Amino acid sequence: MTFYVDNETDFSFDFDIEKLIKDLTVKTLEYENVPYSDISLNVSFTDDENIQSVNKEFRDIDKSTDVLSFPSLDFESPSDFSFIEGNEADYFDPETDELILGDIMISIDHVISQAQEYNHSVRRETAFLITHSLLHLLGYDHMEDDERLVMETKQEEILKSLNITRENG
Repeated sequence: MTFYVDNETDFSFDFDIEKLIKDLTVKTLEYENVPYSDISLNVSFTDDENIQSVNKEFRDIDKSTDVLSFPSLDFESPSDFSFIEGNEADYFDPETDELILGDIMISIDHVISQAQEYNHSVRRETAFLITHSLLHLLGYDHMEDDERLVMETKQEEILKSLNITRENG
């Protein structure tokens, strides 16, 4: 499992961010019964200005956001990996044989403000956004209310299983 973590800001985490990303990824893959454990994932931490620019470029939305997800997989339905069989060359890194899951971009500005707004820790907010984005990378969305409820339930169950709650996150 390979994680590329890039912090483009001056913000310093007071916890091990790479361990948090790994723990959340492992738990999410287990929770979703993903048949591949060797994956690669890119996570970038940036500021509101940069994420706004990327949001405008890729989604034509000219405002900042908390997290953007860029999946490398083409799911027909969430966490259904059947499309990969016979197409491995399209989805695996030829040098490492790891499944290329995708990219996550998180705004530190949003992490800090949302942690304050929801009265929990920066660690808990970061974990929430990473888990949310991992589910997007696995094909989930929240455009409809029923989809949103599924994602919210999964996020909370994954975080709770790692004892990352609003109270002790």
